[in-house]
Amino acid sequence: MVIDLIKDPKFQSLMERSINEMLELLLENGIPFGLLCNIEYVDFDPPLPPELSSQLQNVTLFAIAGYTFDSFETDGHRIYFEAGFGPQNFGSLVSMPILAVMQIIVEDTPLLVNMAIPHKEEFDQNEKSGVKSSLEALLSNPENRRFLKEGSKKESPDGED
Repeated sequence: MVIDLIKDPKFQSLMERSINEMLELLLENGIPFGLLCNIEYVDFDPPLPPELSSQLQNVTLFAIAGYTFDSFETDGHRIYFEAGFGPQNFGSLVSMPILAVMQIIVEDTPLLVNMAIPHKEEFDQNEKSGVKSSLEALLSNPENRRFLKEGSKKESPDGED
């Protein structure tokens, strides 16, 4: 029964509105907060280097304060903010569906707990953009383009493109 409820579009919409309203309240009042998120739905642009992305847990806490707080935006369905990661403070634009937020936390106290999961369409879009981002990251280095050319030669029975 609970599984059916958390997948119900009306429940998802209710949770999305609640998260949006809580975020608006915190932003309007200048209150820093934490977002406990399901990392499966989170996009990074540019993608995090492997040594940083491998350190992220399935459920990751993002501290929304300082510059990250100032850069925070939402369009009602997705969240966007800039953040630095690791000792080198690697900068990346973080984006995710609102429903990827599992908890909103202020001063170590959960103010909102979300039990809904992102809409299927949002997950599909995240998957598509993740593949596109990965390919773009791979192709951004001219040295990597040769792998695609070599791979296509191997697939061709006569060795020609």
